[in-house]
Amino acid sequence: MTEGTTVADKLLLIALVIISASGFIFIKKAFPQGTDVLIEVNGKQEYKLPLNSDTTVSVKGPTGETVVQIKDKRVCIKESSCPNKICIHSGWIDRGAIICLPNKVMVSIGSTVGIDSQREDKQNKTIDAITG
Repeated sequence: MTEGTTVADKLLLIALVIISASGFIFIKKAFPQGTDVLIEVNGKQEYKLPLNSDTTVSVKGPTGETVVQIKDKRVCIKESSCPNKICIHSGWIDRGAIICLPNKVMVSIGSTVGIDSQREDKQNKTIDAITG
């Protein structure tokens, strides 16, 4: 298998492995951990909870109850009434989001500092001659 490889091929492989490994190392700096857990059902915010508080909440979606657990600055969906349970198999996360499509539940971790002002900006936009 290594008979046809050259020194340049080996250097390229080493460089790609180093670049890939550094991506895993620096991903936490590129996507900092948020401070709040936002739970939305059918596009409406139901809960905004601090990530550092260990708690369990239940929300009702179109197909039934979804149980969300926050523990050790991580969050997961423990129970859901959806058929495939993909949201449960997502496991614990400390950044990003878990979405249960059949039950229309979204659990996301983020910092809500700019979110409220962004929503206000969208609501206060007016139509002008350029955007129509």
